[in-house]
Amino acid sequence: MGRRAALLSGIVSLVTAATLTGSVGAAAGTVVGAVACGGGTYQAEAVRNGNTWTAPGYSGTDMLSAMRAAVGSLPSDRTAKAGVLVRGSGDVPGDQSLDLPSYTMIDFCGTINVTGPARAGHAPLRTRNTTDVEIRNASLTGTPHFGILVRNGTDITMGQIDMDLSGGLGVRIDNHDDRDARSRNVRIGDVRVSGGGSHAVETYGVDGLTIGTVTARGTGESGLQLNDTVNARIGRVDGEGTGADTGYAAFRMGNRDGRIGDGYPTNIRVGEVIARGGGRGILCVPESGGAVIDRITISRAGGDAILVEDCRNVRLAARSSAVDEPGDVRIGAGPEPVTSLSR
Repeated sequence: MGRRAALLSGIVSLVTAATLTGSVGAAAGTVVGAVACGGGTYQAEAVRNGNTWTAPGYSGTDMLSAMRAAVGSLPSDRTAKAGVLVRGSGDVPGDQSLDLPSYTMIDFCGTINVTGPARAGHAPLRTRNTTDVEIRNASLTGTPHFGILVRNGTDITMGQIDMDLSGGLGVRIDNHDDRDARSRNVRIGDVRVSGGGSHAVETYGVDGLTIGTVTARGTGESGLQLNDTVNARIGRVDGEGTGADTGYAAFRMGNRDGRIGDGYPTNIRVGEVIARGGGRGILCVPESGGAVIDRITISRAGGDAILVEDCRNVRLAARSSAVDEPGDVRIGAGPEPVTSLSR
C-alpha cells in the first residue's frame, strides 16, 4: 500500500479506530449456486404463447394475473417450498405487485417489464412477513419503485438477478413492517443492476446477509448500501458510474450498520470493492462500523475515493489496495473529517 497508507493508518487509529493495514482473511461465505431457468422441479407454471398467458385457472393477456394464478394454485397449507415457473416476458404495472407467500420458489425464463407510474412500497416481486421464499432467476426492465422487495422475511434466497432499469431501486431488503424484528438469513448469489434512480441493492434492519457479487452500472445512488445490518458477508461489490454527482458510493454503510448492542465487533466482511467513476468509492457514515474490506480498487472517483466519518472498528484494504487519482482518502471523527490525503 505504500508510505501514504501506512502514515494514514497511524493517524486514523488515534482518531476513529479505523485502520488501513492488517490481514483478517475475510471470506464471503457460502452463496447460492447458479441454476439455469427451468432447471428445477415446479408445481405450477405460467406460460406465454403468442399474446396469451395460461396458468392454472387462467387464460388471458395479462402477465401479472397469470403469475398470481400460478402462485395461488399452490397448496395454501404447505410447510415445504413449492415451485412456480414463468415462461415468457411481459409487462407489470408499477403500482402493483406479485406477492410471494411463505414456502414459495419462483423461477423466470423471461423478463418482467415494469410500466406506468410506480407506487411506493410496490415491486413486481414482493414478499412480506414470510419465511422460506426463493427467487431463483429473475430479469427486470422498466421503472419500478423497487424491483424486488423483501420486508420482514426469514430464510430468503435469490439466485441470479438481472435488472436494466430506467428508474427506481433494484433490490430492497428491510424490516419496515415491524422494526422490532429484523429480516433474517438472506442469501443472494449475484445481482446485476444497470441504470435506475437509486441503489442497486439496499438493506435496512437485516441480521444475516450473504451476497456473492453486486454489479452496479450507472445507478443513481449506491451500488450496495447497508443500513442497520449485522452479520453480513459480501464477496464483491463492483461499481462503475454509481452515484455520479451525489454523495453516495459504490459501497456505503450507514444508520448504525454493523452495530451489535452497544459495540461494533467485526461482523461485516467484504472480500472486494471495485469502484470506477461515479461518486465516492467507499463511504461509512457516523455510528456504523464493525467492518473489514479485504481488497480495494478505486479509480476516477468523482468525490472522495474513501470517506470514513466517525465510524468504529473499520479495517480497510486488509489484503491489498489501489486508489488512483483523482479522489482523496478522508477519515475523521466529526461532521468534517480531520484527515485528508490526496492520492
